[in-house]
Amino acid sequence: MLIGDVVGQPGRKMIERSLPILKSELSLDIVVANAENVAGGSGITPELFDKLMSYGLDGITLGDHAYRCRDIFPILDKDPRVIRPGNYPAEAPGKESMILCTSNGVKIGVFSLLGRVFMPPVDCPFKAADRIIASFPDDVQAILLDFHAEATSDKQLMGRYLDGRVSAVLGTHTHVVTADETILPGGTAFQCDVGMTGPFESILGRRIDRVMETVRTFRPTMYDVASNDIRLCGTVVEIDLATKRAASIQRVVALRSDNEISVIASPPVASTVIP
Repeated sequence: MLIGDVVGQPGRKMIERSLPILKSELSLDIVVANAENVAGGSGITPELFDKLMSYGLDGITLGDHAYRCRDIFPILDKDPRVIRPGNYPAEAPGKESMILCTSNGVKIGVFSLLGRVFMPPVDCPFKAADRIIASFPDDVQAILLDFHAEATSDKQLMGRYLDGRVSAVLGTHTHVVTADETILPGGTAFQCDVGMTGPFESILGRRIDRVMETVRTFRPTMYDVASNDIRLCGTVVEIDLATKRAASIQRVVALRSDNEISVIASPPVASTVIP
């Protein structure tokens, strides 16, 4: 399972409360979260990294806000469970990929890349993907790419480019979940955006009034993280280990109401037909 962009304390608390339920109900072997927005909406700190991992995550991916909190640099350099985008310069802090193991020893390769449309200037994500995929050892039985990009065209291109070469290409960054989950012809699970984990009564996780004032008047405000309608959005991919290809993909939403957590899952998609 890849959990979409975790925004602020509400998103972090939602993972703490819902992850044990999700693992139990969905029989999850590996759970990865994009957590580059967990520190007040932008960045991640060592303390928040430790908290997220203590909740039961197996790994954390980051995107264009990876370096907003400079004190995370030592963690990025030494801890194998967190990665920065692989098309950053080689000299950039952190690792470009990680290998996670299930309880029965299955090895899963994970890497993250940034898109280039409406994003900060970065190296070519397609060349970086080729290099990183080639670097995984032969005993890696599945590969997941968190493609952190703005444009759906960027994401669709990457999905097609890697179809049959990785198990899943799942998009993050826009905070808006897309209902285009599918299995591409070569066997790669694909979705443009997994969505957001945080407050949905918001503008992409930030207080509506603050964003509205700045957009309408150009008066700068603090884009504080909102606090209502907390949800977790994620995508579950089932992998056929014999072929390293995806057997199914489905969207999952965890909702919190009166301190109760409920899980809603879309029907699994097991073909190239978009539901």
